[in-house]
Amino acid sequence: MHQESLLLLVSRTMPYGKYKGRLIADLPGQYLNWFAREGFPPGELGKLLALMHELDHNGLSSLLDPLRPR
Repeated sequence: MHQESLLLLVSRTMPYGKYKGRLIADLPGQYLNWFAREGFPPGELGKLLALMHELDHNGLSSLLDPLRPR
């Protein structure tokens, strides 16, 4: 896990779908679980979604709080 990836979670938004425009860090767990079951998209977005899924699944989402813009 790289610091740059964590920063992207609190600055990048979901580019499509039901949660288009929402920060990746703010996506609901059930949506991330769906991607984990069905497959993450290719590329950087898929890697970020997989990382957010791991953080959410392990109860570590609060680690992102200090990285959020004020």
